[in-house]
Amino acid sequence: MKLVVGLGNVGKEYQNTRHNIGFMILDSFVTGFTLEKKFQAYIKKETVHGIDALFVKPTTYMNLSGIAVRKIVDYYKINIQDILVVQDDLDLPFGTHRCRINSSSGGHNGIKSIIDSLGTKDFARLKIGIAHDKSIDTKDYVLGSFSKKELQTLEENYSVYQKIILSFLTDGIEKTMNLFNSK
Repeated sequence: MKLVVGLGNVGKEYQNTRHNIGFMILDSFVTGFTLEKKFQAYIKKETVHGIDALFVKPTTYMNLSGIAVRKIVDYYKINIQDILVVQDDLDLPFGTHRCRINSSSGGHNGIKSIIDSLGTKDFARLKIGIAHDKSIDTKDYVLGSFSKKELQTLEENYSVYQKIILSFLTDGIEKTMNLFNSK
């Protein structure tokens, strides 16, 4: 089974914020998430092109995302190489993306929590650029809402992100990186 985790924070006050881009991308890929309290996550099981996949949005809030991910990995016995985490990235220009494996948290507390909980950084990531307005406190910036223009750009890019997720599910991260990371 493959696991795709979208990072974000639960609650209306966090909808359409930069830190919730993982939730937003998963919502564009699948619908019908159900709350699984034992895993502290919203979960959707799907078969995609013959591949069993689990789509997850942790309800633990960003900084504790690893708690939910660890419970799901243990319960479903998911291999680390079968995990893709969709996250925001301050260091990438807005609207760009980068697939990575075996990289540090880069200061992202949700990723740090997952690394700490799994005891490894060897899982795949789809990093979505949100840029960084250094004139705004980082916490306020990532919890700030996207502008209408930014939301429009994201919506225009959803099809690319969906293709990346599909490629990860069917072909693995190495081929996905070769196909979708710009040179």
